[in-house]
Amino acid sequence: MRGLKIPHRKKMSINDIIEFQKPKEIYIPLICGEDTNITIIPKVGSYVYKGDIVGNTKGKIKRYIHSSISGRVKSIENKMLLNGTSIKCLIIENDFKEQMLDINGVKDNIHKYTKKEFIEIIKKADVIGMSGNGFPTYMKYDTTEKIKTLIINAVECEPYLTVDYMSLKTKIKDILDAVDAIMEINKIDSCIIGVNKRNKDLIKFINQYVGTYLNIKVMGVPDLYPMGWERSLIKATTGLSYDKLPIEKNIIVDNISTIYSIYHVLKTGLPVLERIITLSGEGFEKPTNVFVKINTPIEEILEKFKLKDKELVLVGGGPMMGINFPTTNTMVTKEMSAILALEPLNRIETACIRCGKCIKSCPAGLYPVLIKDARFNKKKLKKLDLEKCVGCGLCSYICPARIDLRQIVKYAKETLKGSD
Repeated sequence: MRGLKIPHRKKMSINDIIEFQKPKEIYIPLICGEDTNITIIPKVGSYVYKGDIVGNTKGKIKRYIHSSISGRVKSIENKMLLNGTSIKCLIIENDFKEQMLDINGVKDNIHKYTKKEFIEIIKKADVIGMSGNGFPTYMKYDTTEKIKTLIINAVECEPYLTVDYMSLKTKIKDILDAVDAIMEINKIDSCIIGVNKRNKDLIKFINQYVGTYLNIKVMGVPDLYPMGWERSLIKATTGLSYDKLPIEKNIIVDNISTIYSIYHVLKTGLPVLERIITLSGEGFEKPTNVFVKINTPIEEILEKFKLKDKELVLVGGGPMMGINFPTTNTMVTKEMSAILALEPLNRIETACIRCGKCIKSCPAGLYPVLIKDARFNKKKLKKLDLEKCVGCGLCSYICPARIDLRQIVKYAKETLKGSD
């Protein structure tokens, strides 16, 4: 199995989950995935309740955008997303009253939904993959294929990140209740929770609670990056491979944060309005995990959780697959698992020495060095299977010449996409 052992750097943020639930305002980007064709519901000056739908997509794939606070719509302004895209945002001022409408109340038993009801609830609540891909979760379960195995991704193979670890440590009963409900509602035969085998304490901890759930088991997986990649995790836990989607092998994979959001949605009737993010890196005075409202401005978080007075690089997500913040005048999104404050690497790129390390390490079996050579030649690029790249960054990490191959492959993919 391809992959690499890389430094973990997780101990600094394994302590607690701190509540940060009172932003002065939120920035709600009017985009779902890549779809900016959004119907905006409230007008500037109108009042919105916590959980209100403030926008929805117009296309075939229906997505809903919600407000995580109650307050008035202050304005519609352009803000920059983590990827550098400027996008229209609803700016809502917080009245700190947490007022809500149309909430059915807390459910004592989250198992008593039909599959149709379950899919509609997580669709309306806009539950998505919260480990970075942002794929609508309801689309996985909305299938006529038999789902035999649910795999829970708790590997968290990126350095610094401890969201999954702390979520399991503090919310294990809720997470297992959600898994059990998902299995019962969707008639899933078994569940595997994949955890990095070096986390022996976590595996032992989960097993203390799993005992009463006969169809759920915890499995330690190799301490390799990127073991959290869906293909690698499925191979490590089941020995199976697939062509395009896991459902071909009757498998569904969900991340721990996604599972916890499903629990919250089924239990409260509220959409996904909060998430846990890791604040870590050598630049934070006190690294930790924070339970934060979706669309909280990054600047407000950095005011509360202080940075050291030194030159730093701010990264959204992990250091391997994350993106450097183009500005702090942006917001936490559902897909954002971390804010890292790292010391600059000062990479000095030299000429490629044709060592082939990028090829040997690529988990998707690609040839990054050849993609680099062909990045301006669309005809050659089409033969190099760029669509298989998962952006894990191992090619850049392993390169002795310090060439940013991950970015080159990303540009090459965009070049090919633009030629369609």
